[in-house]
Amino acid sequence: MIRVIVVDDETLVRSGLSLIVGSAPDIEVVATCAGGEAVETVREHTPDVVLLDIRMPDVDGLTVLRALRALPRPPAVAMLTTFDTDEYIGTALRAGAGGFLLKDTDPEQLKQAVRVLAEGGRVLSPAVTETVIAGYLDSGPDRHTADRLRSMTTRELDVLALLGEGLSNADIAARLFLSTGTVKDHISAILAKLGTANRVQAAVFAHQAGLLGGPEQGGQGRRP
Repeated sequence: MIRVIVVDDETLVRSGLSLIVGSAPDIEVVATCAGGEAVETVREHTPDVVLLDIRMPDVDGLTVLRALRALPRPPAVAMLTTFDTDEYIGTALRAGAGGFLLKDTDPEQLKQAVRVLAEGGRVLSPAVTETVIAGYLDSGPDRHTADRLRSMTTRELDVLALLGEGLSNADIAARLFLSTGTVKDHISAILAKLGTANRVQAAVFAHQAGLLGGPEQGGQGRRP
């Protein structure tokens, strides 16, 4: 079972999201709370995934996100918003969010997003993808990006390319004929070499470096 906590300042929103997500047979909503209670609730229940409102009156969602990412066993966090042009999208992703979802996301897509997050993948509502590309991805790589990519092995570049396509660990493993444990090891090495905090940031590097359209099954990565 995938353990989920819903964090939102509105009781009605918490209840609605909890009912939607919890209706999946493989997902359990273990708690819901407002922002001020989020960190303590996560410590108590140790969820796999947190759905976190980015705009709350009692505490800023970005502040909660940073506190959750600092925990010894941080959960995957997807930020929730009602705005598809929220100016905090880039900030949240850089702070370690695993994705960005609109609160009116289709129920089945929301459940699938939770599954992807639990597997270590990244999720973005289609409506916010354009904002990310325009603002976050198009900000351009820093001058050290090429050097960081050159430090990677061919297999790490293969994995990075598939990360950029939004594949989960299991999907990457299947595509490259690797075990999921090996994929996790490669991703850890990639994050360390890129100096990034999470998979979303690594995927941004993959976009910036032109690695998309990566290897076919058993194919070889491309060195920049």
